[in-house]
Amino acid sequence: MAPVPELLLKKRNRDAAWAEKRATAALEARKKAREQRKEIFKRAEQYVNEYRQQEKDTIRLRREAKANGGFYVEPEAKLAFVVRIRGLNKIHPKTKKILQLLRLRQINMGVFVRITKATLGLLKRVEPYIAWGYPNLKTVRELIYKRGFGKVDGNRIPLTDNRIVEQVLGAKNILCTEDLIHEIYTVGPAFKEASNFLWPFKLSSCCKEVFSFLWPFKLSSARGGVDKKRLHYVEGGQAGNREAKINNLIRRMN
Repeated sequence: MAPVPELLLKKRNRDAAWAEKRATAALEARKKAREQRKEIFKRAEQYVNEYRQQEKDTIRLRREAKANGGFYVEPEAKLAFVVRIRGLNKIHPKTKKILQLLRLRQINMGVFVRITKATLGLLKRVEPYIAWGYPNLKTVRELIYKRGFGKVDGNRIPLTDNRIVEQVLGAKNILCTEDLIHEIYTVGPAFKEASNFLWPFKLSSCCKEVFSFLWPFKLSSARGGVDKKRLHYVEGGQAGNREAKINNLIRRMN
């Protein structure tokens, strides 16, 4: 039997070592993915129970208030969704700047905004050009699943895999899209990181503590059209705060 050249023998040993290493890594990855799937299903079930319990508590408090002859006042909303409905014709420079800060540069663009005293003041200033309100869980989930993109190494990536979310937000204990939806909807402690992951607009350092919102969702034109844009919603128009009825508008545009 002819002797094997030393270089060829080294190459065979190196290839065998790499193959063994890859097989071990693949086995560990499958094991980790299997455990993570169990954790994701467990969290999803926990979120469903949490949402259902909140709904039951709201119904119970309303019934108790009605039985006592009073009214139940729900807690103030912490999350708003803002949609641009008018163009730039004869717009004040400060109003235009606020719309740019909110990344509402085009008609039918929408953003999630954390409700604070500062953001409420800004929304009031640009109210003739926007329609906004308080989105429900179904609206948040549909927007993120259908039109959400993540920022990974500076690239705009569609949210088609939970590993994309874990890669960026795993340190914040956000491992899947349902974790992301829960963090946004409840405006949790990692809301800023979650919103920044969803392709945010890079603000200056003085604005980062005031604004915390998502990359704008480019929506379609509303089915059936949008008339009377120059009038406030309470006057029969479209502009301004429509509270929970913003969900109907988003359904027509999503």
